[in-house]
Amino acid sequence: MGHHNEHEEGHLHDHGHDHNHGHSHSDKPFFAWIQHLFTPHSHGHQQAALDPNLATDRGIWALKVSLAGLLVTAVFQVAIVIVSGSVALLADTIHNFSDALTAIPLGFAFWLSRRARNKRYTYGYGRAEDIAGVIIVLMIAFSAFEAVRQSVLRFIEPMPIQNLEWVAIAAVIGFIGNELVAVFRIRIGKEIGSAALIADGYHARTDGFTSLAVLAGTIGVWLGYPILDPIIGMGIGFAIIGIVLQTAKDMWHRMMDAVSPELYEEFKHVASHVHGVKDIHNAAIRWVGHRLWGEMHVTVDCKLTVLQGHFIIEEVRHALFHEFPALVEVVVHADPCECDQSIEYHPTAHHHFLSVAD
Repeated sequence: MGHHNEHEEGHLHDHGHDHNHGHSHSDKPFFAWIQHLFTPHSHGHQQAALDPNLATDRGIWALKVSLAGLLVTAVFQVAIVIVSGSVALLADTIHNFSDALTAIPLGFAFWLSRRARNKRYTYGYGRAEDIAGVIIVLMIAFSAFEAVRQSVLRFIEPMPIQNLEWVAIAAVIGFIGNELVAVFRIRIGKEIGSAALIADGYHARTDGFTSLAVLAGTIGVWLGYPILDPIIGMGIGFAIIGIVLQTAKDMWHRMMDAVSPELYEEFKHVASHVHGVKDIHNAAIRWVGHRLWGEMHVTVDCKLTVLQGHFIIEEVRHALFHEFPALVEVVVHADPCECDQSIEYHPTAHHHFLSVAD
């Protein structure tokens, strides 16, 4: 079953239609750049042409490196919070620590997904990655609550901010650290096909821009408007809430086995172009962690021998494994063409309760 993971890297960049980012090249380059930064690119299944164990190893390695980078950034910011008293920087620091700690459940999930399938977990342990995504959402939600709470307290009990130049430096370092981690996580996430790691990368990128918001609040205090510090802190908290909602939506899709309609259509399209396939129906595909599982029914000539029909089915599987490097298994059922009206071809049809609108 694992032979399809050995295909050459060239398949990663085939079929440009799979890279439809949905970005419009507007006449406002700055806003287009912002949109480009925060819009996850639809690279999907084309990016996971790696051995499953190698993909997991690279995911764990990426988490270790990014965890170290974020912790260094956050520890530096803690020192500046102590000497400055900036609540905006405190909110940003809390979020950076939370972001760093999300690597722990995700790393555990990567480790668990390496375990082989067994009689109880017949699909393996890949779903642990999606469960880790839910834990990450809860951790981000907590950091949002804490950021808003600290800002409200600072409104009630204002405290002077000192060493503004250090706060500004910490904010800049926070941006640089988060952006480097974002680029790294997104690149590795696309390489191994991990939606959770890619989402965590875009989360880090958003954190970097909240650090720039801290810089803006510091400048406001320096200009004589100290109220901007808790205001910016509150804004960061609500920005994190926005991240929570979007990430929760993505995790809901994963837990409910949702895939993009484009992925589903291409899944059928590839199989339908195999020689000997007359029709495709009852197709289904889903993500389990960063691997794909699929199934479908194909119609073949009823006059073929069992062996001839088997070879067509194997060619369908072969084409799908080539086109979808993240596909770890696909079950294909052969149906005969219904050319004889006297034959009841579907005696189990009354047991079918689920169908996909083709």
